[in-house]
Amino acid sequence: MTEALTNQAGTSSGQPKLPPRRRGSRELQVGIGITAVVIAAGVIYLIRDTLGAFVLGTLLAFLINPLVDRLATFLPRAIAIVVIFAALLLVLAGVATVFVPLLTTEIGQLQQQTPHILAQVQQQFEVVQGQPIRIVGFQIDLTRQASNLDQKAGEFLLGQFGNALTIGLVALNILLQVLLTLIVAFLVSFDAHRISHFVRQLVPADYREDFDEIWPRVKSMLYSYLRGQLTVGLIIGVAVGVALFLEGMPFAFALGVAAGISALVPFIGPWIGAIPIELVALSYGPARAIVVGITYLVITNIVLQFLFPRIMGDAVRLPALAVIVAFLAGFSLAGILGMFIAIPVAATIAILFNHIYLRVYGSQA
Repeated sequence: MTEALTNQAGTSSGQPKLPPRRRGSRELQVGIGITAVVIAAGVIYLIRDTLGAFVLGTLLAFLINPLVDRLATFLPRAIAIVVIFAALLLVLAGVATVFVPLLTTEIGQLQQQTPHILAQVQQQFEVVQGQPIRIVGFQIDLTRQASNLDQKAGEFLLGQFGNALTIGLVALNILLQVLLTLIVAFLVSFDAHRISHFVRQLVPADYREDFDEIWPRVKSMLYSYLRGQLTVGLIIGVAVGVALFLEGMPFAFALGVAAGISALVPFIGPWIGAIPIELVALSYGPARAIVVGITYLVITNIVLQFLFPRIMGDAVRLPALAVIVAFLAGFSLAGILGMFIAIPVAATIAILFNHIYLRVYGSQA
């Protein structure tokens, strides 16, 4: 009776007649949403070998999408994306022309001198301790380990790049990965609004208001996270490289690049980047290692304690235990890439939990 009156009122007012909601429609919508998630998980499993390209392409599209939206007011969206890609490639080509020759030279020299550096490090340890290095009762011989490492690396490289055909295949694989990343970035950026609308349609109608509240917060968190990590990596890389150069350290540029790249891994990345720097510094004596270590700690603490919170804002706030669990899970599932995306995934789960908790209990968790 009520539905008849509603339909009659809608018809008399000139509004389109809406079909009556069927029983079980909410259950059907939930089932469709769960099915879509299962299918998406299956697709991810099938493309797991190229998952890195898809993840990087999606992140690139996410970063450039605000600029694409601005340019799309003047240009067709496809052309706007092409223009941004061309500008990025020109910038990368200019940077590569200036810095890549220096970087490759220093990396080659560093690789050649690695056994000598580790031998010097062991000698410095033994001078300080007055005896061979022992950990839990076992004697550590860095010189022998360096020789074994150098031999294994040579065998690995010989196996990977032993002939022209293998070199060509490796180069082709890298080229295809880069091309796939750009294609994914183009398609995701081109259909960004359609993808958001499609995802929203998968959400049951009764919960779309919740989706409209959660999705902007997730996007803001992701954008702040990516912007913060890239900015921190750039600042740490440049600052460490310049500081090492001023302190007269060899391989300053290569070590600065390593520090910047390792800083992209949240929280533990800067500590990983300190290892090669300290090993090289220690090969020149404990005093040099102390000075370089203090300089590195000052730079990373200034960036992480003062600049990083201002760049990141309140977008990502997680308990220490949640960070550790997220890192372990991410590394187990996808290695270094998993560690990089572990924090935004955990932060997204935290956003969902806080929203659900507020809806259920009427107060913040």
